Amino acid sequence: MILVVAAEAVWGDEQSDFTCNTLQPGCKNVCYDHYFPISHIRLWSLQLIIVATPALLVAMHVAYKRHEEKRQLRKKKNGSLDPSEIEELKMRKIRIVGSLWWTYTTSIFFRLLFESAFMYLFYFMYAGFHMPRLVKCDAWPCPNVVDCFISRPTEKTVFTVFMVVVSGICMVLNVAELCLLIIQAVCRRHRKGAKYHKSKTVTLKEREQNEMNELYSGSCQNTVSSVSKLNQS
Repeated sequence: MILVVAAEAVWGDEQSDFTCNTLQPGCKNVCYDHYFPISHIRLWSLQLIIVATPALLVAMHVAYKRHEEKRQLRKKKNGSLDPSEIEELKMRKIRIVGSLWWTYTTSIFFRLLFESAFMYLFYFMYAGFHMPRLVKCDAWPCPNVVDCFISRPTEKTVFTVFMVVVSGICMVLNVAELCLLIIQAVCRRHRKGAKYHKSKTVTLKEREQNEMNELYSGSCQNTVSSVSKLNQS
């Protein structure tokens, strides 16, 4: 929404209001292409599309899991499902575990990678985040070093810094979410290991108790047989 409403208003006149103090044909277009190889709006639009792509993969994975759950439930019900069961299946929360955890974690990692790559590309392509008022150009076919003036440089600088700050906040949130997912996975693994160790300990105790009971019952039988033999004699 910010990109559509504000950026179009700020950068809508970028090429038409880019003026140079020369009348040489083609000089203005060449200088504009030299300092702005890609439009800010198009670069941000490309960033928005690429950064949103991993989230679509997660949505596809969730849809696949819901389809599998629905198929398994229909198989148990012999092919017939009530509308209430379908609604309950839709409202059921899907836990981020197993293959979905890997898909979600990978999507966050690639979102973080794409955000940082576009920030570096933006900084490298435009030599920083500050929009200058005056640029000097000596590219051919300009007859000499000409001065070119950019329209609304302060407004464009403010908006550029705002977009960079938003990207930085998104990166911080992605890092926090990635750390949270890893911590939750480690805690689940630790709890699972503790349960396994506890069940194993209980099994060993039961086995030892059974062995003690067998020894005790065996000794009791031997004692009874010895007493019966003495009585017979």
